[in-house]
Amino acid sequence: MTRQELIAQIQQKGSYLCVGLDTDLNKIPAHLPKTAEGMLTFNKAVIDATADLCVAYKPNLAFYEQYGTEGWEVLKATVDYIPDHCFVIADAKRGDIGNTAAAYARALFDDLGADAITVAPYMGRDAVTPFLEHEGKWTIVLGLTSNPGAADFQYHGEPKLYERVIRACAEWGSPEQLMYVIGATRPEDMKEVRDMVPDHFFLVPGVGAQGGSLTDVSNAALTADAGLLVNSSRGIIYAGQGEDFATDVRRAASTLAEQMAQFLKA
Repeated sequence: MTRQELIAQIQQKGSYLCVGLDTDLNKIPAHLPKTAEGMLTFNKAVIDATADLCVAYKPNLAFYEQYGTEGWEVLKATVDYIPDHCFVIADAKRGDIGNTAAAYARALFDDLGADAITVAPYMGRDAVTPFLEHEGKWTIVLGLTSNPGAADFQYHGEPKLYERVIRACAEWGSPEQLMYVIGATRPEDMKEVRDMVPDHFFLVPGVGAQGGSLTDVSNAALTADAGLLVNSSRGIIYAGQGEDFATDVRRAASTLAEQMAQFLKA
């Protein structure tokens, strides 16, 4: 999906919502079997309930890879089920270099069919550019994360390490192919990052269960093109636990999407 196609979806739906498919068999509704089949049934129900409200889905690969071949088959079937008008992010946080990075890119872009992959840039340019070589695909670099451990490295130095990472990556990839992960729990820093890279999209985790505020994020970083994909996982996909859980899932997604529509109109 190109940048213009992504922007068109945001404008058409009035939403910059990304739904995280971090499916945990211990948390899905009790009436569903705790099996690969149950996981896929759950994912399909979530997608059916939200596809017209969100512009992206973000399956976290760890929740699928832990089950080996069966898990990968569920992941592949899930990605295949997502409508073509939705952007698919493989949340893999790959961080190797050279031929290994190129192999990861082929696996997730070509075989899985993802539009984007999250990438850890700690090893530098060699860990990022192999993903950028895939035309029509996106690399989403970890820029400034919301976890408490972010302070261990990302804020060190002057300029801070995260600032150096963001500026360097902006020279390797254009706003047409490169995004940044910027955590929702640090809106004051997000504003500074937006000033540094005014045209790049941000993938923003941490709204909802992790305490991030959609209002703070939108005020800090929304652009004329939106420039944001705000992810919610647990707050949406586990909103209901009954046999009609999909109704609650839709209600939770709709609440966020309606708030986003107001920011886009402002």
